[in-house]
Amino acid sequence: MQRIALFFLFFSFTLFSQSQTDLSYYLPKGIVYDANIPTPKSSIGHEVGEWHITHDKLVQYMRELAKVSDRISIEDRGQTFEGRPLILLTITSPSNHSNLDDIKKQHIDATETDDTKTINRPIVVYQGFSIHGNESSGSNAALALAYYLAAAEGSEIENLLNNTVILFDPSLNPDGLQRFAYWANTNRGTNLNADPNDREFNEVWPGGRTNHYWFDMNRDWLPVQLPESRSRIKTFHDWLPNILTDHHEMGTNASFFFQPGIPSRTHPLTPKLNQELTKSIANFHAKALDNIGSLYYSEESFDDFYYGKGSTFPDINGGIGILFEQASSRGHVQESENGLLTFPFTIRNQFTAALSTLEAANSMREDILTYQHNFYKNARKEASKEGNKAIIFGDEKDAAKTYHLAEILKRHKIKFHHLKSDISLEGKTYKKGYSYIVPKNQKNTRLINAMFEKRTSFQDSLFYDISAWTFPLAFNLDYADTNMKMASNLVTELTHLPGGVRSKSDYAYLFPWNEYYAPKLLHSILKKGIRAKVSMKNFKANGKSYDYGTIMIPVQNQELDASALYSFLNTIAKKSHITIDAVSTGLNDGIDLGSRNFRALELPKIALLVGDGVTSYDAGEIWHLLDTRYDIVPTKLDTKNFSRADLSRYNTIIMVNSNSALDEGNTKKLKQWIQDGGSLIAYRNTLRWLNSNELMKINFKKRKTIKAKNISFEDRSNFRGAQVIGGAIFETQLDRSHPINFGYKNDKLAMFRNTTLFIKPNKNSYNNPIQYTANPLLSGYISEENLDSLKQTIPFKTERIGRGNIIAFTDNTNFRAFWYGTNKLLMNAIFFRNEM
Repeated sequence: MQRIALFFLFFSFTLFSQSQTDLSYYLPKGIVYDANIPTPKSSIGHEVGEWHITHDKLVQYMRELAKVSDRISIEDRGQTFEGRPLILLTITSPSNHSNLDDIKKQHIDATETDDTKTINRPIVVYQGFSIHGNESSGSNAALALAYYLAAAEGSEIENLLNNTVILFDPSLNPDGLQRFAYWANTNRGTNLNADPNDREFNEVWPGGRTNHYWFDMNRDWLPVQLPESRSRIKTFHDWLPNILTDHHEMGTNASFFFQPGIPSRTHPLTPKLNQELTKSIANFHAKALDNIGSLYYSEESFDDFYYGKGSTFPDINGGIGILFEQASSRGHVQESENGLLTFPFTIRNQFTAALSTLEAANSMREDILTYQHNFYKNARKEASKEGNKAIIFGDEKDAAKTYHLAEILKRHKIKFHHLKSDISLEGKTYKKGYSYIVPKNQKNTRLINAMFEKRTSFQDSLFYDISAWTFPLAFNLDYADTNMKMASNLVTELTHLPGGVRSKSDYAYLFPWNEYYAPKLLHSILKKGIRAKVSMKNFKANGKSYDYGTIMIPVQNQELDASALYSFLNTIAKKSHITIDAVSTGLNDGIDLGSRNFRALELPKIALLVGDGVTSYDAGEIWHLLDTRYDIVPTKLDTKNFSRADLSRYNTIIMVNSNSALDEGNTKKLKQWIQDGGSLIAYRNTLRWLNSNELMKINFKKRKTIKAKNISFEDRSNFRGAQVIGGAIFETQLDRSHPINFGYKNDKLAMFRNTTLFIKPNKNSYNNPIQYTANPLLSGYISEENLDSLKQTIPFKTERIGRGNIIAFTDNTNFRAFWYGTNKLLMNAIFFRNEM
């Protein structure tokens, strides 16, 4: 017993002492530090790793360093959704700071001319930390690293800073970092507990990984839909860094990973030399980690395929992206199969890899600068061979959606032009103001290829992330190869088309449902208490054709008089970038305005199910879509409060990917609500839950059983992984007369899919308004077996239950905020729920 007591006394003392690790634990030995530079503890009140750094204290320390160090400048580049500053430190020698604009110009000039000298020019390194907020060892390591770079003295650091410009981003995800730091710190005891079952290591939903709207921001480098991404992408293109590092964490029982990843999973557009240089840099990491005795591995997992990740995005932009993954303590100390994993230990590994990156950059400076120069030189040669070739994209009935794709191109410094006039190509009409032309002969031609290409053949069948992201397909835009003869002026200032009401009417107003922001406009109308109706058929009025889904607002019997109604509609139409037509008669060619084929609409009252059992990414995408784009405020209804909630407040409940969110009692409550007239909109695995709980009968198509032949034990996981649909794009056929498809001008629609839910079509064709074609693969990877199973199945199903209905989608229509092309499916389900 005495031995046991002594062991636990020692164990408790060890854990407590680990929380008191001082700065010397992280820093290189034998270095003298400037006493005038404040240590992290002197600013934030605790040692690095003793507590999880909160974002406010992190910013506080970085600002203090910038005040006292002539090696550091700091800038605010914007704010997160929660108002936290997006700061960037530029760290280099004082002499470089005094000449920084010239250094930047020389650096960019080297990517734009064939003749350049690299010897006397600094290399540019972007170091980014903790883009996943609960992978916080990165941002905590940034404290120690910033101190070292500001305070270290001697010829070694002076040489490094003379030869390097460091773009230092201490927190890529401020909101997530703050959320996780609060969790870890409030669950930390005076005596640390390493038991993995402790609350400290088990965050409440949604956790700290994501940003405010629960997005994984390490998938947004290419789409650039979030404010944090927009700030860093602007910095990236302003500087074109040679190396970009991205510090992450992984499972507690792992060790430390640095790239290269699995060689066969590198995107074909990435030059081979990129991976060779990455491997050379890896030698510096290995040596540094060997010196401190840390275990690591490389080339065994992760990949460099999807260009929307931080470690891959630089690869298509002439840089070298490097991913670091550190085994996570997820708190302050946790048991692992490698022994006790302390938070300071994880920080030290991140710090060490960050320093070894800078050492590699300095040592390999000329090779890496030459690589970037040649990357763009070769890209220009490729571009010149394209001559006058170009890509045209647009939607003749939806200028806003076209605008938003152009917006992404502009953020990536891709040039595009207005059209001279309306043209027709391959059976599609491209209207001036609704379309743009992208010349292939330009600097970022490789990035254009990465964004517009369709790819269906691959070296490997496993992917860490999605295998396709073809942007015009994601936006449901017409596009085609063309030439620059049809191009007009270069677009220098991108603007929405103006909206408004053409003229005042005493009878009625009409606007088409095709435009992206039509739901925003309709919601504003209904919220004001103004009556509106939707057209179930096509018609002509005043010689103009109107499609399914046209919205009609009668002037009479409204709460506003004719003048006030006109004024209100004009104001909100401008905000929505939509033109509203005035009509003076109800007599049309086709259905008249008083027809029963105009159906009255009601204001959506939406509850979005969130909490345990619900995928936070999917829920966040819908919250973000409704809140930030359409000004629709959903109630985020937590699953733990469902039993107490008064569901009569809502006419629509959205249930994203879930198969265990509601127990038996709550399931019965939900069913009764539907029978009483509510509409449930369900996504992905929720469909299996609906079927098993007999809320909706779904005829799933059984997947073919695939037998493993000549597959070794070692390769078994790869065999199984090849049957996963990680994210690809497929073609569907639309029945445009069905309300779920109102607003779509084409009878084909590209849809994103990352599930293996295959639903057999209904025997009545009118119940299959969306159906995969016989040859559905447009872009991305899918196994032959899954492709055969997918053909001519349906991704959408609706069924009435009592006075209500269930509207079900097999896959996500709102993927990562950039899948603009299928957002309308959700909005149709919301606004036209009673017509399905």
